[in-house]
Amino acid sequence: MRNNATLKKISDHLNVSISTVSRALKDHPDVSPETKKRVKELATLMDYEPNAFAVNLRKKHSNIFAIVVPEISNFFYHSFVQAVEEDARRIGYSVMILQSMNDPEVEEQNLRLCRHNHVAGIFVSITNKTTDMTPFKKLEAIDIPLVFFDKVPTEDTFNKVSIADYESGWMAAEHLLRTPAKNVLLVMGNNKLSITRRREEGFTDYYHKTQSKKKLSVAYADHAEEARQVVMDYFAQHAGEQTAIFSMSDEIMCGVLKAVHALNLQLPSDAMLLTISNGFLPTLFTPEISFVKTSGYDLGKLSFVRMQEIMGGKKFVRENFLTSSYYPGGSM
Repeated sequence: MRNNATLKKISDHLNVSISTVSRALKDHPDVSPETKKRVKELATLMDYEPNAFAVNLRKKHSNIFAIVVPEISNFFYHSFVQAVEEDARRIGYSVMILQSMNDPEVEEQNLRLCRHNHVAGIFVSITNKTTDMTPFKKLEAIDIPLVFFDKVPTEDTFNKVSIADYESGWMAAEHLLRTPAKNVLLVMGNNKLSITRRREEGFTDYYHKTQSKKKLSVAYADHAEEARQVVMDYFAQHAGEQTAIFSMSDEIMCGVLKAVHALNLQLPSDAMLLTISNGFLPTLFTPEISFVKTSGYDLGKLSFVRMQEIMGGKKFVRENFLTSSYYPGGSM
């Protein structure tokens, strides 16, 4: 039999009404067991599948979650997606992954696509340049739940699941300031993002609390190439001075290491390095890079729990935090 089965074709074959076929496929108690059996056997034989679009319209949402991230090539986001997909599959949902390419216009296009597809909920890590939260508010106004993660908005009106960024910065300072280096260089990300500000605040608060005598410098970079240039420029002014470097992410770390290699600096004798990381990239270098671990996988699990709470009616706004831990390497 042909593949394009419909309720009408099934009803014509069995000489029953379309409504009877529909109720039989849903195990409605008004339909006799014998009719249910005949309908289901024929539906299987004809490869019948419900019209997903029509079902979505009726339910007002699909069995699809969307994940919107700046770029999926980032290992942190890859592990986040893995965690969400595992939990979504467990309850019969699928996952649609969309990249914003760090462009607010592409991000907004992705949100429109989510709306058109009646997604059940959206997990979002915003771009470095996102300032207008109106498109997100419009989605919440039509009952599409949002959970922001990792790069989250500063507004307190959204549900957010974040790494304990302040704690991570504080923990990094605890370990980096114990080194013998007299200079400390912080290479941070985009300074408009809350993730950057919190990590920097954690580090500098510990620095001031301990009244450290080390000379502290802070620089910002939107991506790895900018981070490389920041470090090159820094050592042009501090040649021969041992410096302990803190990079706030894997991407920034890659830029820092490019500069370290270009300058023929040795870790940890000429420079020391500590990063905040998902934990995979630092182990690929020799020596391995010391890092404060922030798990994308664990963040995905925590975010999914929050999404289920919202879908279950717990719509009050809150921000959840995932704790960090320190892993020593050979770079300090």
